[in-house]
Amino acid sequence: MADLISISKKRMRSKALKFVLLIGVVSFFADFTYEGARSVTGPYLAILGASATLVGFIAGLGELLGYGLRLVSGRLSERTGECWPITICGYVVQMSAVPLLALAPNWQIAGLLIVMERIGKAIRNPPRDVMLSHAAKQMGYGWGFGLHEALDQFGALFGPLVVAAVLATQGNYRNAFAVLLVPAVMTLILLLIARWLYPRPEDMEVNVPNVHAEGLPRVFWIYLAGAALVAAGFADFSLIAYHFQKASVIPNTWVPVFYSVAMAVSGIGSLLFGRLFDRVGLWILVPLTIISAASAPLVFLGGFWLALAGSALWGLGMGVHESIIPAAVATMVPQERRPSAYGIFTAAYGIFWFVGSVVLGRLYDVSISGLIAFSMVTQLVAVPIFIALREND
Repeated sequence: MADLISISKKRMRSKALKFVLLIGVVSFFADFTYEGARSVTGPYLAILGASATLVGFIAGLGELLGYGLRLVSGRLSERTGECWPITICGYVVQMSAVPLLALAPNWQIAGLLIVMERIGKAIRNPPRDVMLSHAAKQMGYGWGFGLHEALDQFGALFGPLVVAAVLATQGNYRNAFAVLLVPAVMTLILLLIARWLYPRPEDMEVNVPNVHAEGLPRVFWIYLAGAALVAAGFADFSLIAYHFQKASVIPNTWVPVFYSVAMAVSGIGSLLFGRLFDRVGLWILVPLTIISAASAPLVFLGGFWLALAGSALWGLGMGVHESIIPAAVATMVPQERRPSAYGIFTAAYGIFWFVGSVVLGRLYDVSISGLIAFSMVTQLVAVPIFIALREND
């Protein structure tokens, strides 16, 4: 009997691993598409006539809707129990917006498409993360989300490199966006295959008590406060790339290369720190937040090599945002409340990201030193909150 149980558990872990890998490949091509575009949206908007304040506003608005609307998709998937249809709808919206940037006649239309891409991500992320959490339960939340994020970020590495190659050979942003139609189509094909092979990912999470909590636990709200502060101080790469272009820190064709370096560090960091999260818990967020905060002075004050180092640290911070932070949420709330918990968490997260992006964009036009101070202080204030959560575990 014990042998049968052991075999069953091994099969379930194998199934969970295959599901995470398949969704990871979907994310590889998705990130290839939209991160390839995001690596140059700052300079692209600048060329179309947008100011730094407008770049910050567009990036911030995109993140506001990209996170805020997850409250709606999270609650909808919790009430209906239908994660796949909502996930597929979000991917279709997102993968359609990116290639259309090639046709944008002005910064207003380009900005609208940039925001639409974020809306697509808002629709699909909460239900997708819930499906991933079912599989990650079998593997360890940190490892499951970290493995997915690594594949995700390796796509984000290659996408900007392809964009850089197009810019280097053709010098045309529109052609670069048009090339991204290929990985966008691949994303949707693989997503439909995943839906066909794994119609009920929730079946991978077994022996879960049927807990119907009236509200979310106190630790969730405290954790949200710390994560929101980190989001508010974290500069969007669009603003960083805008600075590189305006201050002539690096040639324009190197901007997506720097972004690729950031994504490579993010992917490797997700694997390493995902494993560490399963072993030490929230404590890992303390040093990672401090390291991430150090990226601001490097990217906004440094020359070529310091800016490259700062981009790498920025990528490490992004990996934390996309892997460890959602993994931690899954450990704090009962299974039945995860969709709405992810929705609430990311909605608040996005509001603070939006406010922070607008402030950072405005500060860039007024005082770069003020921008750096705001970025670092806001993130570092979250450290005592993470320490308090760790001590109360």
